[in-house]
Amino acid sequence: MRLKVDVIVTSGPAVNRPAKEATSTIPIVMGFDNDPVGNGLIVSLARPGGNITGLSALYPEISGKQLELLKEIVPRLSRVAVFGNSNESANSQSLKEIERAAGAFSVKSQYVDVQSPKEIETAFRAASKGRADAILMLSNGILNPHRTQIAELGVKNRLPAIYNAVEWVSAGGLTSYGANIPDLFRRAATYVDKILKGAKPADLPVEQPKKFEFVINLKTAKQIGLTIPPNVLARADRVIR
Repeated sequence: MRLKVDVIVTSGPAVNRPAKEATSTIPIVMGFDNDPVGNGLIVSLARPGGNITGLSALYPEISGKQLELLKEIVPRLSRVAVFGNSNESANSQSLKEIERAAGAFSVKSQYVDVQSPKEIETAFRAASKGRADAILMLSNGILNPHRTQIAELGVKNRLPAIYNAVEWVSAGGLTSYGANIPDLFRRAATYVDKILKGAKPADLPVEQPKKFEFVINLKTAKQIGLTIPPNVLARADRVIR
């Protein structure tokens, strides 16, 4: 703000709120946010209002699809442990979407609240105690630096897991399904262009993802003794071998 910039571009949920609280006048373009309406950043996707606009990753809305894919990857799936963080505003909406999907697929869900990295191993013990067949990881910013540890615990406990970003799979996780984040950032540049040409953030609808990525790590699948059905493997956008 002291630099008197024309536009602020944010890199994600962790900085969207601080940016909005810092200024009500400088236009802000979100590279992406998990749930901008639920987080109270904007009034609605169509009419954001205020000085902030940009892209939404739709994380709550895709949670049901993630469970559907997990069921296809693990046909015997009857119990799933959902790792979330009740401090994340998108958490409750994601759980609602999962419950809808769980009912449709005859899967029982077990919610495990993970609010600190210290609770990671406890969460896996809770999943094992609950006889979970797999794990669905909701968006949880505090766990991002611990992707490798979580992936290794998944292998150690022989628990297939699905995440919302490819970085988790690159770290050794089994599979991910979510918005293509680099594509969202590329599209954020068009917002900057429009604002520099005179458009107001309040008048620029927040856009939803156009590209989604489904990624599978076959090395991890082999480590946990899981065979990915050929029809599922054929639909993957990327396969890590």
